[in-house]
Amino acid sequence: MTAGPGGDPALIRAVCLFGPLLATGAAALRRPPDRRTLAAALLASSWNAVGLPAVNLLATACGWWTFHADGGTAAGLPVDLLLGWALLWGALPVLAGADRFGLPLLAAALAWFDLAAMPLAAPVVRLGGGWLAGEAVAVALVLVPGLLLARWTVRDRHLALRAGAQLLLSGALMLALPLALVRPALPGGRAGWALTAQLLAVPLLLGAVAVREFVQRGGGTPLPYDPPRRLVTSGPYAYVRNPMQLSIVLSYLLLGLLARDLRLLAGAAAAFAYGAGLAAWHEGGRMRAVHGAPWAAYRAAVPAWLPRLRPWSGSAPARLYVAESCGPCSEFGRWVARRRPVALELVPAEHHPRPLRRMTYETADGTVRAEGIAALGRLLGHLHLGWAVLGWLLVIPGLRWFVQLCTDALGAGPRDLGAEPRELRAEPSNLWAGGRDLPQGASRGADG
Repeated sequence: MTAGPGGDPALIRAVCLFGPLLATGAAALRRPPDRRTLAAALLASSWNAVGLPAVNLLATACGWWTFHADGGTAAGLPVDLLLGWALLWGALPVLAGADRFGLPLLAAALAWFDLAAMPLAAPVVRLGGGWLAGEAVAVALVLVPGLLLARWTVRDRHLALRAGAQLLLSGALMLALPLALVRPALPGGRAGWALTAQLLAVPLLLGAVAVREFVQRGGGTPLPYDPPRRLVTSGPYAYVRNPMQLSIVLSYLLLGLLARDLRLLAGAAAAFAYGAGLAAWHEGGRMRAVHGAPWAAYRAAVPAWLPRLRPWSGSAPARLYVAESCGPCSEFGRWVARRRPVALELVPAEHHPRPLRRMTYETADGTVRAEGIAALGRLLGHLHLGWAVLGWLLVIPGLRWFVQLCTDALGAGPRDLGAEPRELRAEPSNLWAGGRDLPQGASRGADG
């Protein structure tokens, strides 16, 4: 069923693009955005640019609506309509200062405008009988989350959710979308894709762990307009300066080699050229201006692309608390000490001001505290690159939970030190003198 009397398709597409574009430009000129507002506008528009095509695929399958346009389409969706839609639901309300209104009111106003405009866009948009259901899905899954992300960014709230959304958007725009356009042919069919997904886990995990460090140690996100407040030198940044960019380059390189596709290899070269050129120049200048001497020392010691085998000795310090009065725990502490951990002090758990029931990892600045298998994953990052990769795997929530469950089942579960025999815990002595002392000072780190 076609709704609306119809009109000139070229005029409809022009209005749908230039209307939101001019309104967004006028809002930005009227109220020049600061860095945080600009970050919110970019994040909200990107969320819509990724979410709306997904909803359109669902709408086409369910018969809610279809688009009919000659040229300038991607996956059946006119690119000009997509851009205008993303600006209308994303950047425009942010730059216009609409965050001062309540979220329900703002979402209702934008949804109402969309309900009024959709029938007027015929014949470019042809509505089906259940198009209102599709509109409700788009509002719930795209409009409202985009407005929330923008609001949280402007008000500097829910840091982990903002960074997680940026991680999803980066994966969709920088990896999933190019692969969907290129459609590389991997040998082995589905089995080949399954194997490739497993091989991609390591470089992709590198980027995900780097984002985690930005959140936990830096207090910021990967978006340049919403960056960490502190220099991040822990986790992957103790080994390489550009873990996120390296993650993308390695992913394209691996896919290009497996598929024998020159387009993907060219993508790897382009990503490397951008990271080593424009990004290094821009970010390097900003890092020098913000962090000064600590950034210069870090940059001189940690390579940009080829990771170190051992973490940088000036990386963010931490403590690992392991019980001396527990035989297996004490033996594990000696195992760690023999590997000469960097920027990690081994401390008897009995010396902690609070009772501990599991091995505990704490950073000197108090930003990170981990127990059990989570602490194991953290401490492995202080040993060697190979051990660090194994520790990063434990960042995966489901895997970490499973390993913790197996460890507890094998007898390495939580222990109450107060229940140990008195003669074993009366005067614990540090059996791990081989471990490195904890450097003085708070954590600092690099954005990469």
